[in-house]
Amino acid sequence: MGYVTNSAILPVLIGKFKSKLSFGHCSLIIVIIIFLFIYLQGGLIISDSLNHNSIVNGARGSGATVRVFKHNTPSHLEKVLREHIAEGQPRTHRPWKKIIVVVEGIYSMEGELCKLPEVVAICKKYKAYVYLDEAHSIGAVEKSRRGVCELLGVDTVDVDIMMGTFTKSFGSCGGYIAGSKELIQYLIYNCPAHLYATSISPPAAQQIISSIKVILGEDGSSRGAQKLARIRENSNFFRSELQKMGFEVLGDNDSPVMPVAVVTVAFPATPLLLEKARICISASHTKEDLLKALEVISQVGDLVGIKYFPAEPKKQQQQQQQEKHTIKLE
Repeated sequence: MGYVTNSAILPVLIGKFKSKLSFGHCSLIIVIIIFLFIYLQGGLIISDSLNHNSIVNGARGSGATVRVFKHNTPSHLEKVLREHIAEGQPRTHRPWKKIIVVVEGIYSMEGELCKLPEVVAICKKYKAYVYLDEAHSIGAVEKSRRGVCELLGVDTVDVDIMMGTFTKSFGSCGGYIAGSKELIQYLIYNCPAHLYATSISPPAAQQIISSIKVILGEDGSSRGAQKLARIRENSNFFRSELQKMGFEVLGDNDSPVMPVAVVTVAFPATPLLLEKARICISASHTKEDLLKALEVISQVGDLVGIKYFPAEPKKQQQQQQQEKHTIKLE
């Protein structure tokens, strides 16, 4: 799964994008190993302050020098990079041999899209590597569902390391790392997560292959395009309805991850003062499913007092719906 992929591979990994290495049930081990590799080579990890716990554990387990920058704030990332490049390694002040910046495509607990174009531009400027976690974005955004690089117009060649999971959009198990051929070869022979973990079973592998064919439209149908359109419609509809009820909904439009400001997902999964309930929308959800969920969530919101904004009057909602219906008829 994605958790093991992040927290086990980061100690071993550094490279460029072209090939892929997939892992079975062991994704946590991957990130730790990548970070260990960075540490042994005199490396620095700079991580978004709200990166997923798997990335945090991988960084901590590596023993590398780890610094954070303000969540999704490229200007602060540049400041942190500039300061630590000037200072060099602790005690010796020698130049860093490797610097890796770790971000998520869609932040798993925030529902926000990464400001990837700015991050990539800064990393190019300071010769740092980019590690992109696409667990929540691959297969879920843009027309071909190829993730945030396509959505935000970033060439995948400019992203050195791409990580993803097969447990979400692909409905299977395991995770993957995409990088240069040399990088993948290095990981194959040096990464314990690949050497010692359980391999993906044939049925799980076939599920991944079949899902990719559906997503790309190579199955001879339009199911992939229909599912993407449905997940976008479901996500934006659900977000809009929650906001009308008075909930504080975080994240960006089109994101299938929408956190609601409540005390549900608590520390240490989220920072101590930023607890939230995370709602993940699927293309499989019907309108009836969504309406029922909204009804229950609204009742709970009234019961525990977490509707922080005035709810939109129902008459006004009905009028807006009628206006939309009239516009469609015209």
